[in-house]
Amino acid sequence: MIDALLQPLVIFDAAAFFDWFVNNASYLFVFVFMVIESSFIPFPSEVVVPPAAYLAVQRGDMNVFIVVLVATAGAIVGALINYVLALLIGRPVVYAFANSRIGHACLIDEAKVRKAEDYFDRHGAVSTFIGRLIPAVRQLISIPAGIARMNIWKFSFYTGLGALVWNAILAGLGWWLAQHVSLGSLYDAVEKYNSYLTIAGFALLGVCIIYIVWHAFKKK
Repeated sequence: MIDALLQPLVIFDAAAFFDWFVNNASYLFVFVFMVIESSFIPFPSEVVVPPAAYLAVQRGDMNVFIVVLVATAGAIVGALINYVLALLIGRPVVYAFANSRIGHACLIDEAKVRKAEDYFDRHGAVSTFIGRLIPAVRQLISIPAGIARMNIWKFSFYTGLGALVWNAILAGLGWWLAQHVSLGSLYDAVEKYNSYLTIAGFALLGVCIIYIVWHAFKKK
């Protein structure tokens, strides 16, 4: 079991992993690889959830809704790993920098860091939710939440909510492809439509940045 799990991670190749996953798909592997995807190890969720949903429709040995729930549970666990590491390691580093001469030279002190923590704890819910829908940000949003010591239950809820939406989109893609694409063409189809999802995610990021900048200038 362990050898089968580690085999695709030795030298990661998306196409090779995709083929491996199609032949070994299970709820356990969906959970494990989504934990990896959501933690500090870069790993694409689109090579896990869409094929799992596709196989659930084609073979019937899994259920699409359970795939989404298991993938979401894995995403929460992976995000909590990042959160705890940021809390235990990143937070002391940030405070050490804030209390250093270099930090003071950069106009950063402990009071400002605490103020930033309080702000993120009050307003970080939306950032956590939206961050789960944006490529590259998805794994990283847990780090400021951990450093800012955001309420862990609130963090878990909004992380789970964002992951649920994202996994439902990916599972919906897999379900739709099961109606229109053969298994041999599945990888290319997932890659094609995932590029559209990536563009949509970055567009969402752009809208968020524009809103933040506009809001900042509006306050001034």
